[in-house]
Amino acid sequence: MKKVRNLRRLLYDKLITWKERENRKPLILKGVRQCGKTFLLREFGEKNYADVAYFNFEGNTALRERFSFDLDVRRIVAELGVLRNRKIDPAKTLLIFDEVQFCNEALTSLKYFCEEMPEQHVVCAGSLIGIALSKPLSFPVGKVSFLTLRPMNFSEFLLAHDEAMLCDYLNTLPLDEKISDLFVPKMESHFRNYIITGGMPEAVNRWIETKDVAAVEEIQLEILSSYELDFAKHAPAKDFPKLSMIWNAIPEQLAKENRKFIFSRVKQGLRSKDMEDALEWLIAAGLVFKVEKISKPGLPLSAYADRSYFKLYAADVGLLRKMAKLPAQAVLEKNAAYAEFKGALTENYVLCELVALRDEIPYYWKSENIAEVDFISQFGTDIVPIEVKSERNTKSKSLAAYRKQYKPRVSIKTSMENSSGTDVKNVPLYMLQRIEDYVRG
Repeated sequence: MKKVRNLRRLLYDKLITWKERENRKPLILKGVRQCGKTFLLREFGEKNYADVAYFNFEGNTALRERFSFDLDVRRIVAELGVLRNRKIDPAKTLLIFDEVQFCNEALTSLKYFCEEMPEQHVVCAGSLIGIALSKPLSFPVGKVSFLTLRPMNFSEFLLAHDEAMLCDYLNTLPLDEKISDLFVPKMESHFRNYIITGGMPEAVNRWIETKDVAAVEEIQLEILSSYELDFAKHAPAKDFPKLSMIWNAIPEQLAKENRKFIFSRVKQGLRSKDMEDALEWLIAAGLVFKVEKISKPGLPLSAYADRSYFKLYAADVGLLRKMAKLPAQAVLEKNAAYAEFKGALTENYVLCELVALRDEIPYYWKSENIAEVDFISQFGTDIVPIEVKSERNTKSKSLAAYRKQYKPRVSIKTSMENSSGTDVKNVPLYMLQRIEDYVRG
């Protein structure tokens, strides 16, 4: 993949914090495939270390053999230097282990890097499902730090388009001020483009380079194909057909007015107990988000969740659009036939933004088939209802019903409408990175 000018990942600052920590442990950067883990770690190393020693375990027998004899990390580092034909200096070299899930001994060695060679800076990249499936005895519990990289969120999408000044303006705008009318059309254009491309770095890169939707969709199809290959590679053989059925059913089930995921609609006769293992695999792989229903808000929210009643969303809105075979033209032209699925895509976008910002999955509220609020999230001691609208129609009977019953201190509507409101605060869809400010304010 070619480098995107000013491709800045917000997780980069956390890598700097890790580097400067006195009690630093080896770091594992987790994430779905092709979300940019390798690119980020190599860029971090090149900018902050005199030397970077990069090793990829996938298909590399000679590399894996360095860890098969014993786990003497000083011997391992010396042999890795021979392998790359340049000595590794712990005082100057960042050691990168890529696709670390392909070598359980390398995962185990992180314990000994932590205990016996803490001066050596070690970072690893691995897929979420590969790390999750590593053998129990191989995992260095308590001896590593973790970060999770997700697809690029909307702020990172703007930064990739050289919109740093616009981001600064949005991030410092007083909460009681509307966004200038000069910037609204540009923000709406970027937002719709993001719905088309999503946040997978290679798709964003291709869009910036070419502005060619067909070229972007070629990348998206390659990514989707690689995910299905992962099903075959990592999942139990008995679960593979069920994984594919659940995965491919997500767009169809989100398109329904009632977006509750129903297993019998995946395949007639299937029951939840037949599919639970496959669903949990997809969740562990980071490919889907499971948003569970609560019937009333209380602390902690998890105590009020109905785990059998949920909606499933994709980890990237651009991939969901492509899975649904929704033409990009329908997004750009506001096609009336797209109105039904527009709500689902917008909800998926909002969820991905919330997860990227807060690293936790919200819930949703439904009351006796009368009212439903899209997301319920906890901010400190505030339980905040979040209603999603895809355009400027911000009327919501469901949110009004929720507010009447539970009287939350603050409620959020997010739409294409400009900032407004006091108790019910309208947050533009392209301003969700500041939702915590709106809640506090």
